[in-house]
Amino acid sequence: MTTERAYHHGDLRRAVLTAALDVIATEGPAALSLRDLARRAGVSHAAPAHHFKDRAGLLTAIAAEGYGLLSTALGEAKDLRELGVRYVHFATAHPAHFQIMFRPELLRPDDPELLAARERTRSRLRTAVEGYGNDPVISFMAAWSMAHGFATLLLSHNLDGPLDGRDPEEIFRSLTGELFLPAENPATG
Repeated sequence: MTTERAYHHGDLRRAVLTAALDVIATEGPAALSLRDLARRAGVSHAAPAHHFKDRAGLLTAIAAEGYGLLSTALGEAKDLRELGVRYVHFATAHPAHFQIMFRPELLRPDDPELLAARERTRSRLRTAVEGYGNDPVISFMAAWSMAHGFATLLLSHNLDGPLDGRDPEEIFRSLTGELFLPAENPATG
């Protein structure tokens, strides 16, 4: 008699994703293995492969889910500043997703679910920068770089000293107020 339960799990896909997110959050993506996740979920070592095929498939599913969550988190932000704050909040609320979403070497680049979720998120970001700066592509890259860089520095604890206990979302809101102003209207400028 085997000590592993036979493959028959209520929602194995979700159980494996949840276990994977826990591992990534505490130990990083390098510590992730399907065999260990199967053990954590209490299923045979081959069961996770049924849903994800391999480690890259699992990480791609995490990234696609992350982009979907980020797109929802961005919602209908009223302005670019609020959109950036929501981006930073997403990163702190979903650090494991955030770690994986921007690591293309870990993902299947042609996965349709990932591509669609990524495009929905980028579309929200591009729409939000309309009316800022003179070049929408440069404005998009600048806004995204600022929010992503701030979130990355925050998650890696590089801002602990400078923040000195202050609310990171309020600090980010102040930063964007300093740097991103609507484009000047030549008719009124």
